[in-house]
Amino acid sequence: MRWRDGAALPYLGDCLTLRLNTDCKEALQAGGELHLPLPPEATARQIQDAAESWLRACALRMVTAQAAIAARQLGRDTPKVSLSFAAHGHWIQPDERGLRCHWRLIEQPRQTIVQTVERAVAALPRIETSLDLFAFA
Repeated sequence: MRWRDGAALPYLGDCLTLRLNTDCKEALQAGGELHLPLPPEATARQIQDAAESWLRACALRMVTAQAAIAARQLGRDTPKVSLSFAAHGHWIQPDERGLRCHWRLIEQPRQTIVQTVERAVAALPRIETSLDLFAFA
C-alpha cells in the first residue's frame, strides 16, 4: 500500500479513503473517509503510523465490545482483550489471561469479526467458582 492522501485503507470488509486534514485535532472517520490530523507534506511513515494507530484503537474497542456481548450470552465474565502484532497466527487466541486479538482483524467484514470473537469466547476455559465458606457466617 502506498501511504498518501487519497489511498484506500481496508476497514470492516470495505475501504476508507485516507485524507490529510490539518483542520482536525485527531483522526476522524466521516463516511467513507478517514481524516488524519496531518499536513499535506506528511511522510508515508507518519501517515501509516496515524492510520494504523486509529485502526488498532478501533479493533480494540470493537473486539472488547463484541467479547462482552458474547460472554453475556454464554453466562460468563467478560474476558480481558489485548492486541497482537504477530506476523503469523490466528485472528484471536484465547489464553489464560483472556483474548489476544490480531489488530488487523478490523480489516475483515463485521460479521466475520462477530463470529470470530464468539468462537474465541466460547473456547475460553470456564472458571469454576466455589462458594465462599465464610459468606454465610
